[in-house]
Amino acid sequence: MALIWKYIKKYKWLIFLNVIGSFGFIFVELGLPTMLARLINGAVVGISRNQLTGTIGMMILFVVLGLLGRGTVAFTTSSLTTKMVADMRNDLYHKIQTFSHQEFDQLGVSSLVTRVTNDAFVLMQFSQMVLRMGLATILMMFASFYMIFITSRSLSAVLIPAFPVLLISVIIIGKKSRPLSEAQQGNLDRINLSLRETLAGLRVVRAFVRERFMVERFDTVNAAYSTVSKKLFYLMAWTQPIFSLVINLIIIGIVWFGAGLLETGNLEIGTMVAYIEYSFHALYSFLNFAIVFMMYPRAAVSARRIQEVFDTESSISPNETGVTESETHGFIRFENVSFSYPGNQETPVIEGINFEAGPGQTIAFIGSTGSGKSTILQLIPRFYDVTKGRILIDGHDVRDYNLKALRQKIGYIPQKTLLFTGTIAENLRYGKGDASHPELEEASEISQATDFILQKSKHFEEHLSEGGSNLSGGQKQRLSIARAVVRKPDFYIFDDSFSALDYQTDMRLRRRLKQETGQSTVIIVAQRVSTIMHADKIIVLNEGKVVAEGTHRELLETSPIYYDIAASQMRKEELA
Repeated sequence: MALIWKYIKKYKWLIFLNVIGSFGFIFVELGLPTMLARLINGAVVGISRNQLTGTIGMMILFVVLGLLGRGTVAFTTSSLTTKMVADMRNDLYHKIQTFSHQEFDQLGVSSLVTRVTNDAFVLMQFSQMVLRMGLATILMMFASFYMIFITSRSLSAVLIPAFPVLLISVIIIGKKSRPLSEAQQGNLDRINLSLRETLAGLRVVRAFVRERFMVERFDTVNAAYSTVSKKLFYLMAWTQPIFSLVINLIIIGIVWFGAGLLETGNLEIGTMVAYIEYSFHALYSFLNFAIVFMMYPRAAVSARRIQEVFDTESSISPNETGVTESETHGFIRFENVSFSYPGNQETPVIEGINFEAGPGQTIAFIGSTGSGKSTILQLIPRFYDVTKGRILIDGHDVRDYNLKALRQKIGYIPQKTLLFTGTIAENLRYGKGDASHPELEEASEISQATDFILQKSKHFEEHLSEGGSNLSGGQKQRLSIARAVVRKPDFYIFDDSFSALDYQTDMRLRRRLKQETGQSTVIIVAQRVSTIMHADKIIVLNEGKVVAEGTHRELLETSPIYYDIAASQMRKEELA
């Protein structure tokens, strides 16, 4: 297959050794019966002691060469397949890193995990079969047929009719196994999705006492996978016994007809023994070929799924030759920006958004759930591209920037806090890879994270569990903010990043951030009015459109929507 060849062809010396080992193995396997035939025929007519010793010595040498051939094939097969799957997974991981959110939505995270792990493993298994058995099997078949014909053409009449039957059987089994393999891999995707959702939402599942429901849901997808797998494995399991039966019947037929030739003197005993060995090798080579061929549909499905990842181009161009530097820093402008998710162009999430801000200014967005607040923020670092209009950063359209250079300008704190397995220091250095310890301390002090970090036994070297599960929601948010602060970007984007903080910590953090971000532009999405009331401009969204904008005091007087939000959170005297 093209995908497998693409990866193993880089290791030409290993392929060469594999071929040499296969030839050596075949030479030995077919040479031994020939030597045995000479030995038996010679014993009948009488041979000298020296001839006997020489023949046995040659047979021992053949055995040693066969062992070396098998060892070479085993070594090269293991080396080639492990290198292939390692390279393939690296390339898949690098490719996935280039995807935008649209491609993740399209392919599915669970499916991508399956492709990188299980599908790559299936190709490794298939490659092992091909390299260990496939080449040797094909060579053995042709070589065995040649030896069969030159040994006894009369007995070949018994053997030849069996091969079309075997070949047709292999093709039928291959066609039946392909749709089963596709269904099996699809069901495995669904198992991974169900497992991922259950483990990620374990607290919710337990809080609502839905363990039984989740178990039943998992049982359903698992049963579907089991049913399809059972059909596929039954199909493959019956192949070897049936083929073995046919092969044994053919061997019996050869012995039956060979006995008649022996009786008439048209065949020697040693030649018949050698012929049976050649036939056995030919038939079992065909069986091994059938096994490899039956694995092909499953491998082809996995290869197609992996190739689909490689062929998927990101909807967000990295623009390697784009703008990397700008004369100004911290200026942003939205010009009539609209956005619709792919496949739903008729229903814009946001429409006709216009605003601008510069260094030292804070712009805040507020509105009901689903009004498009987070979507606006995700357009700035190009997680998605605008459908209409344009976004200017320091005078350049964001699409004209080198993607890496654009994101280097931004400190993004997402709505859903995500920390990685590792130490606190390692997580903070995601913001700036070469950040010094004093820089980490400063960023933590600004984000009000210093207190709880110093309470940890190892301070900044404290190990975090997967997703930061050994921290509270507020602690994770403060580390997420520190991760952005350590970068000292031109733009700070806070996507409801203060929701888990108590009011006192929120107030101290915003006051300290104000000092730090004096030369940067701050864009905030929040549900709390207290978080944004001191912003230079507050933009009120409703159903994806701007319905009001101004300062906190101005909006209390001019925007009913803003007033209702504020009234639900503040005392009457604070609204006066």
